[in-house]
Amino acid sequence: MALRVYNTLSGSKEEFVPITPGKVGMYVCGVTVYDNCHIGHARANVVFDMIFRYLKASGYDVTYVRNYTDIDDKIINRANRDGVAYNEISERFIKEFDIDMARLMLQLPTHQPKATEHIGEIIALVEKLIEKGYAYQSDSDVFFRVDKFATYLKLSKRNLEDMQAGARIDVDERKEHPMDFALWKGAKPGEPYWESPWGNGRPGWHIECSAMSMKYLGETFDIHGGGKDLIFPHHENEIAQTEAATGKPFVKYWLHNGFVNINAEKMSKSLGNFFTIKEVLDRYDAEVLRFFLLSAHYRSPIDFSDQNLNEADQGIERIYKALAGIDERLAAGCPGAAAGEETAELEEKLGTLAARFAEAMDDDFNTALALGHLFDLVRSVNKALPMAGKELLERVKAEVAGIAKVLGVCDTVPAEFLKRMQERKSSALDISVAEIESLIEERAAARKAKDFKRSDEIRDLLLSKNIQILDSAQGTTWKAK
Repeated sequence: MALRVYNTLSGSKEEFVPITPGKVGMYVCGVTVYDNCHIGHARANVVFDMIFRYLKASGYDVTYVRNYTDIDDKIINRANRDGVAYNEISERFIKEFDIDMARLMLQLPTHQPKATEHIGEIIALVEKLIEKGYAYQSDSDVFFRVDKFATYLKLSKRNLEDMQAGARIDVDERKEHPMDFALWKGAKPGEPYWESPWGNGRPGWHIECSAMSMKYLGETFDIHGGGKDLIFPHHENEIAQTEAATGKPFVKYWLHNGFVNINAEKMSKSLGNFFTIKEVLDRYDAEVLRFFLLSAHYRSPIDFSDQNLNEADQGIERIYKALAGIDERLAAGCPGAAAGEETAELEEKLGTLAARFAEAMDDDFNTALALGHLFDLVRSVNKALPMAGKELLERVKAEVAGIAKVLGVCDTVPAEFLKRMQERKSSALDISVAEIESLIEERAAARKAKDFKRSDEIRDLLLSKNIQILDSAQGTTWKAK
């Protein structure tokens, strides 16, 4: 099955055929760096990191560009509020963004351009639009003529006349049309600025992405991505200004991820249900958050709630426990290895896993189904583990490692991950890990001495502190309830 992607421009799934065979150019709109990133930013960036990983795993040479918007009204307002220069704000939150993305295990894009480092390209693009009659100067501002671009709103499927009828009465009198948008903004007193043919000012939001994407990927490239909230006006305006300037199709495939809801409500600062990535990672492991974000199809809305995060926590722990069990059995030399119904089932599931995973991912990057196939394998592993042999278990590890590399989850040494999870959970308890393990050792000694009264007392003591004892043939473990 060939890779098929949902193209927002056509409104349908299409076979993915890159412009240049074997190569992919992908541009994803980055953040405006005026504050810490929220959970919506986490979703968009994890989604396109997954797509980047899968395209590379499929054999493509991928050039991935993700920008920083480092000059904007919000940045200027934050700088004025804090009494510092605009670039102090932008550099601070670029660093914070990079920290957040590293914690979420994102791979670095090929290029990470900043708007302020591409003023020359932006000015040249605006000049071309003026020369071709698609843009006009009004005072120190430059606007794009939306009614001159015949296919304006082809991405969002809106109607310009309807939008004009619904426009505010107090429209900007400097505009020829209420929907015309700024390519260049004249500087107000005290604002940062760059010199231009139209006076001192700075770029509009939309023009920077056109200039930067074309610099690194050419006038036409394969994939442009971002959240659904960017379809209009940002991506719509990018198409208009770029295609007006070049006379060529701008992007072949437009990919957009769905929204994040908080407890079934749209995330909003005004509703008080707005969470930064840092706040979430104070409560949950970064790998759990990434696992959660990939547990739904990227185009679907996803509901962020404690219940759903806890389910993701339990799900990823189940996978890691199976992998830890494999490591323990391999270390023990796989005693009692024997063929049977359980190992035959595992052989069957393992033999089809790669094809099933590829089929899911080739269907518009269906990570929810891909993870379902992984859980299916884990169930078979758990049943077959007591009698599985070395060669079979090593093949399981290799197949899971390949999937982990693509999804960016389950790629940690299992024992290390499980220890990290135990420490995180026990940190919320009124007993330390050292105390728990000391009591478990004392309980083992009591059982050996047939002092079952003391053994039960220790078990009940730990249970009262929300620690559950798990006895098995391999020994005694524990988990925080």
